[in-house]
Amino acid sequence: MTSPRLSLALACSLLLSSLAIGQSRKRHSNSPGDFSYYLLVLSYAPDFCDQPGGNKDPRECGSGRKIGFIVHGLWPQGDTERGPENCGGSPVAQSIIQATLSYMLVPSLIQHEWTTHGTCSGLSAADYFATLRKARDSVNLPADISQPAKLLQLTPAELEAKVATANPKFPKAAIRSSCYKSGEVQEVRVCLTKDLSPRACGSSVGECMLPKVEMLPVR
Repeated sequence: MTSPRLSLALACSLLLSSLAIGQSRKRHSNSPGDFSYYLLVLSYAPDFCDQPGGNKDPRECGSGRKIGFIVHGLWPQGDTERGPENCGGSPVAQSIIQATLSYMLVPSLIQHEWTTHGTCSGLSAADYFATLRKARDSVNLPADISQPAKLLQLTPAELEAKVATANPKFPKAAIRSSCYKSGEVQEVRVCLTKDLSPRACGSSVGECMLPKVEMLPVR
């Protein structure tokens, strides 16, 4: 026979478990609009194009293009973990692709980012890509890292500091960098609120932990 005290403890345990499961589901929800902030992800094209394998589109990787950073995406993000992905949605209209090509260069990337991340923003495709373009326009990148004429070697902290200096109204904690295992720069990441004000990044954004990274010159 179960004692009343044990029954109460069991009931409390089940209640706490139920609450924990509910919170976990909320954190992992794929409900559009269920996220904390945006992560603007800027990919450094010369280093991406130098990586082995993968589809290297000539619009991004072709010689003579002089491409530096391009927008990889605008990702709904959670404070302590990655945001929702793949929330469903129809293909992006050609008019939206044309309006966004100067930011992302490759139509397949535009479609991929909408399917994977944009559909979870709670916005229409037109409004999501307008927000993406506005977010990119709000970030300044200094010429010495956006169009380097020679190989750069610097620490991740130095790279982030250069971006922070070019955006004095941004908190330094709003800017992060990521890198490839080869030691080349992968991305500059900028954390923005839903209304695109700069804010500190959460722990889910990650950080390049290498002591030094390289940036190939534009080509």
